[in-house]
Amino acid sequence: MHQSSGRWRLGLGLSLLTVCLWGILPIALTVSLRVLDVYTIIWFRFLLSFVVLAVLLGLGGKLPDWQKLRSSSGILLAIATLFLGFNYLLFMQGLALTSAGNAEVLIQLAPLLLSLGGLVIFRERYTVHQWLGVSILTAGYMIFFHEQLTLITVQGRYILGSGLIVIGAAAWAIYALCQKQLLNSLSSAQIMVIIYGGCAVLFTPFAEPGKIITLSSSQLLVLLFCGLNTLIAYGAFAESLQHWPASRVSAVLAIAPIITLIAVATVSTVYPTVMPTEHLTVIGILGALLVVTGSVAIALGKAN
Repeated sequence: MHQSSGRWRLGLGLSLLTVCLWGILPIALTVSLRVLDVYTIIWFRFLLSFVVLAVLLGLGGKLPDWQKLRSSSGILLAIATLFLGFNYLLFMQGLALTSAGNAEVLIQLAPLLLSLGGLVIFRERYTVHQWLGVSILTAGYMIFFHEQLTLITVQGRYILGSGLIVIGAAAWAIYALCQKQLLNSLSSAQIMVIIYGGCAVLFTPFAEPGKIITLSSSQLLVLLFCGLNTLIAYGAFAESLQHWPASRVSAVLAIAPIITLIAVATVSTVYPTVMPTEHLTVIGILGALLVVTGSVAIALGKAN
């Protein structure tokens, strides 16, 4: 099994970079969904990430050597590619049915599932304080979700979108666990270039590239941001797993909803026509704060 390098400061820094990028991503995706379909957006994000990363690796002479890959690595790569593609598709479909803040809170079940997977598969261990953090984190999710259900008017649409995102979270956790194990045979960048390319191929039959040339300059900039966000955020996440246990990385990623809610509040205040205001009550904010508190307890608790 893969063992972390122990450079926890680097792992923490990369995890925080991932959190910031993933926290603001739902806002950009919400804007792009107004002018493009789900499949074209996903295809563009994967294709752009693949092209840029392949060029960088090619210039450095670090492209993957297929002859050195073991059969087990090939299987894990195929599983990781399929499940990351599922994650993108289900998250985007769920985002279209809910809101940026709700989608980001819901998708944070993915790091929690990754954390539990790290405990079972990689034999990482939690202290009592970390298990208390898991309990607080779970309570925060339940309070937040319950409060949102009482605020919305179209509950059937919200429940369907939320269900898609939850399934997408499970798909992401499977991808991430494969990603960590693959670090035994490939670098994080080599893994991602293969996965990006594979996912781009998967979505090519469903994409409509011709729509992209009809976008305005501002719409194209938002789409480019979505693509570069994919490249940088997943690169930072993949590298963080090299230096820090999966359970710790997942705990830091769980604070992304707070970044999203702050960003949504800021954008909706400055540009109300771009992003509608998220409706949060005191109870909803309490649930979000419990999520952060639980995440910090898990991340800072000293593992056995």
